Amino acid sequence: MEPNPAWDAESYPAVIEAFESLPADATVHVWGGDWCGDCRSQLPDFAAALAASGVEPAVHPVSRGDDGKTGPRVDEYGIDRIPTVVVEGADGTEHARFEERDSLPPERYLADALSD
Repeated sequence: MEPNPAWDAESYPAVIEAFESLPADATVHVWGGDWCGDCRSQLPDFAAALAASGVEPAVHPVSRGDDGKTGPRVDEYGIDRIPTVVVEGADGTEHARFEERDSLPPERYLADALSD
């Protein structure tokens, strides 16, 4: 998950603020695969937003299997579409979830969800 070098953090202050205000013990889990067109189009800007905010994500690579998507923690988190991003507290509480079908890019969707 390489950040888009052209992504302009100054154009998205609310996104940066939302991710910078995450508690230090929060985890941003990201499921995706380099074979997935939606991941290739959506995750570089998301990675740039996290990098600009100083957030290091937990990246879980997903493969296509005969029985659906496979990979680390896919079943545990109910991953059926990628990209999926889950923002989780230290106690395991899910604070926000982005899934491929959501209407905004992941960085904006999650910033909105975290700001509510």
